[in-house]
Amino acid sequence: MNTHLSIVDPEIYQAISQEIGRLNSTLELIASENFVSPAVLEAAGCVMTNKYAEGYPGKRYYGGCEFIDIAEELARERAKKLFDAAYVNVQPHSGSQANMAAFMALIKEGDTFLGLDLSHGGHLTHGSPVNFSGRLFHVVSYGVEKETGRLNYDTIAHLAEQVRPKLILAGFSAYPRVLDFEKFRQIADSVGAYLMADIAHIAGLVATGLHPSPIPYCEIVTTTTHKTLRGPRSGMIMIGPNFADKPVIDPWSGKERPLKAVVDSRVFPGTQGGPLMHIIAAKAVAFKEALEPTFKDYCKQILTNAQQLAETLIENGFTLVSGGTDNHLMLVDLSSNKLTGKEAETALDASGITVNKNMVPFDTQSPTVTSGIRIGTPAVTTRGLKEPEMKLVGNLINDVLKNIGNQAVYERIRIEVKKLCERFPLYTVA
Repeated sequence: MNTHLSIVDPEIYQAISQEIGRLNSTLELIASENFVSPAVLEAAGCVMTNKYAEGYPGKRYYGGCEFIDIAEELARERAKKLFDAAYVNVQPHSGSQANMAAFMALIKEGDTFLGLDLSHGGHLTHGSPVNFSGRLFHVVSYGVEKETGRLNYDTIAHLAEQVRPKLILAGFSAYPRVLDFEKFRQIADSVGAYLMADIAHIAGLVATGLHPSPIPYCEIVTTTTHKTLRGPRSGMIMIGPNFADKPVIDPWSGKERPLKAVVDSRVFPGTQGGPLMHIIAAKAVAFKEALEPTFKDYCKQILTNAQQLAETLIENGFTLVSGGTDNHLMLVDLSSNKLTGKEAETALDASGITVNKNMVPFDTQSPTVTSGIRIGTPAVTTRGLKEPEMKLVGNLINDVLKNIGNQAVYERIRIEVKKLCERFPLYTVA
């Protein structure tokens, strides 16, 4: 079918078509990925990409923003309703930029904050030395216990007492258990620290009440808008009713200002210029979808699917960090299988199953090799897979990982995966 793109740039058109083909014929099990609806795709490609809209609704630095303001206000109001927030900034281009603005709203360069170690399930922006967060601030990392693979809040409290951080960050990129934000608040209060939550992975679960919300306990909550929230790739900052108007000392000016005003100024003009208005429009659509009752049913199925997949992998003899999962993801420690995460990712990819290599707590391998893989269920749940299919998928993963290097097995599994995908079609070529 001819489109403008196929005529103007057939090479890019072909690459997009091939990506659609890959999505249609493989199983997406990367925990941080999902599939947006056609409506979100349409909004993400709309004419609002043309508009510069520096500033905020009603306070723009460019003319011609009257309809842009409508889209941004809809996104903000829908997000407030979705998360019971008093304040929302939908302009961050990504979760990383949301975190950057949040840090800079609460602490200054050189201040100490506590964040989850990257190899224990944290994110680059939670204090990794190769990231701005680890270079601009003094980071002290907390981690999980070796015996359980879980956080010990007493240990975190003791660490906080020792280092007296200005901020504590609760959040993860690869932690398969529920976070106790109330306990984090108690720890923060005990040392006079701010509390920030990064719920990028669990935002959809929080919005539907399937994971405890950080909104009542944290000065600032950041998130991406994809993953379990199933929106476009982007970021967002939220503040709850307890904190939005809280006076804080602006670390840049030294003056006392309401927290929401400081956050707004750190997003624009502090760390970004013009917002991506087509993506903000797409966020608004995704938030509207997430407010529908069916979205909670979807999130419940994510959790059910994760439980089934985890159980199947354990039955097949694999070791899961912390012994299982409470959320949408699981970490498989392959060290006892004499495999690296890199080897497993490559073999599964050759078999039509997409995962990512991932460090496990106390990993002895490098970040480019790793001892584990991270697996998640949001994307396959969007596709329509349920418990019987997840059991099948777990068994297919087992077949691949116990036959590393066997091309005949890879080909057989790829054919089975393709047949499964044909039962649950996704996108068509434009």
